[in-house]
Amino acid sequence: MANFRDSLNIVSKLTPIRLWNLLLVQLSYHLTNLLKKPVLWGKPFSVSIEPTTSCNLRCPECPSGLRQFSRNTGMLTIDLYKKIVNEIGKRLMYMILYFQGEPYLNPSFFDIVKDAKKRRIYTATSTNAHFLNDENARKTVESGLDRIIVSLDGIGQETYASYRVGGRYQRVLDGIENLVKWKKELNSKTPHIILQFIVFRTNEHQIDEVKALSKKLGVDELQLKTAQVYEYKNGNPLIPTIDKYSRYRQKTDGTWEIKNDFKNKCYRMSVSCVITWDGLVVPCCFDKDAFYQMGDLKNNSFEEVWKSEPYKAFRTKVITNRKSIDICTNCTEGMEL
Repeated sequence: MANFRDSLNIVSKLTPIRLWNLLLVQLSYHLTNLLKKPVLWGKPFSVSIEPTTSCNLRCPECPSGLRQFSRNTGMLTIDLYKKIVNEIGKRLMYMILYFQGEPYLNPSFFDIVKDAKKRRIYTATSTNAHFLNDENARKTVESGLDRIIVSLDGIGQETYASYRVGGRYQRVLDGIENLVKWKKELNSKTPHIILQFIVFRTNEHQIDEVKALSKKLGVDELQLKTAQVYEYKNGNPLIPTIDKYSRYRQKTDGTWEIKNDFKNKCYRMSVSCVITWDGLVVPCCFDKDAFYQMGDLKNNSFEEVWKSEPYKAFRTKVITNRKSIDICTNCTEGMEL
């Protein structure tokens, strides 16, 4: 029922302009694959906008956690957010307020969500829940946030902190309980609360436990997610032994490869993009270091960037030789799990 309610909430954001735009980008995607050249009609119906690159944790497979960005660390300002959404908001249906970092560290986070709510844009975020104290949980519900993903990658402090380095297991549980409590007290159907459990070798034995825990906590949905690791060719201690939850497989020569046949197509190129905290547009969430910069929204309009020559060249490379693009080699696009 909760998932059905959430789906209805997404559909409720449709307007005639957004529906027309959605049809255009879907048609663009199929024509691109058919003609083997980029066709670009409409604007993205989904974007990820990064509130910040800062984070309180030090997760070993995260450039934000490792403090290993080559790009600058900072906070999205409300002015830059409004510049972006003023250009694309009428066609935009789904906004993910997350890329890297911990969104709740941005002091303008709730103001951004409230503004998107007024524009009838579906808003989602992902958090490690360390800042979901009672006050922030109430503000989250009151802000109108539509979806929140809470990362809990282990049961018990030891297993949880083996990946979420510097994290406190009990604080995550408290944050989830605060959200559930305020949804009930404010009689709110949102946010749709997702408990996310990234399956590693260190926690794969706890899958049944996390299923029971999700029911006990009263969240709306549990998602078991496969883990992305950067160094996998010679194996990695984080890769789970349960094949169902692994993005990788071992070859006969003992090395590892991703379970992906790398077809020369990508849905994201037609329908979405990622915008960093400082206004850089990158193709997708796998470009964590913003290496493939398509343009800068501080200096250019979204229309100029979306149809720019760098973007056209990148889309062309995706549909002709996707395997040669480094950020694509760890992507789940086209992967069968």
